[in-house]
Amino acid sequence: MKIGILTAGGDCPGLNAAIRGVAKTALLEHRMQVLGISSGFLGLIENEYFEIQEKHLSGILTMGGTILGTSREKPFRKSTNYMMEIDKPEIIRRNYKKLGLDCLVCIGGNGTMKTAYRLSELGMNIIGLPKTIDNDVWGTEYTFGFDSAVTIATEAIDRLHSTANSHKRIMVIEVMGHHAGWIALYSGVAAGGDIILIPEIKYDGEIVAAYLKQRAKAKKEYSIVVVAEGIVNGSKKGAGTKVANKISKLAGLETRETVLGYVQRGGSPSPMDRILATRYGAHATELIAGERYGNMVAMQNSEIIAVSLNKVSDKVRTVPVKHPLILQARNMGTCFGDQLCSRMN
Repeated sequence: MKIGILTAGGDCPGLNAAIRGVAKTALLEHRMQVLGISSGFLGLIENEYFEIQEKHLSGILTMGGTILGTSREKPFRKSTNYMMEIDKPEIIRRNYKKLGLDCLVCIGGNGTMKTAYRLSELGMNIIGLPKTIDNDVWGTEYTFGFDSAVTIATEAIDRLHSTANSHKRIMVIEVMGHHAGWIALYSGVAAGGDIILIPEIKYDGEIVAAYLKQRAKAKKEYSIVVVAEGIVNGSKKGAGTKVANKISKLAGLETRETVLGYVQRGGSPSPMDRILATRYGAHATELIAGERYGNMVAMQNSEIIAVSLNKVSDKVRTVPVKHPLILQARNMGTCFGDQLCSRMN
């Protein structure tokens, strides 16, 4: 069999571990031929690839980024310039056939899984692997990249505790998460955030300010506020800046904001992400060997399983407002910016 592998969308820790998991299992266990497609779906459009051999996989387990390169090319998106309009999906289908691929492994997040499903509808054999630091791919409990991002965010918040305490300030830390607040929730709880603001729970600036003033009255001289970037979708100001300005105005407390940004996506993957990506990759190859196409590899109840791509496409896994970690945090006095913050520290 001959298979192709591509990585699409934003980079994240664990991509190389996943590539290695797919390719090593394919080469050593099943004697498959493996092609690495360059720069995501763009590589299939421009027919850029190389044959992956075992030597290419040496030393990449711990590396961040992706040896294949990536892009945010969305082949099904219509061009705004009709003169530049080309049938990208058809070009991909033709190149897939020309290369003699038996299956294409698409490693990416929500957009990639949507594209993967639409390519499968064109008759291509597809397997999806879910990656994203946001942990918001539907159908799986965990995406690789998430644990690394939480580790990085938690360490940053830990360091800001000492600065906040030294200067008796409110520190607002903005973490990634456009549509889902998984990173903010997990890093906020892990690092002892006093307030955690996520897109799934609508916050009230007045409640946040009142909570912080109450803490100040109780001689708690500094506070940590962790916010997901997606709480202010549509605003020209970033989430951290907007929340910090609101706190300064309403509570009259010295406030500083820190935006972690792309640092959450870079660097070496955590041990857990290396393991998860490796397991996902190996399972993807087993699905190919069994000709179980049209599926995404997923984790449910700690088991690695296959979920049909048609069930994953066009869905986002957000944080349930009654998630056990939210309930536990509330019981310990953490404020989520809503009416349930009435129990002041």
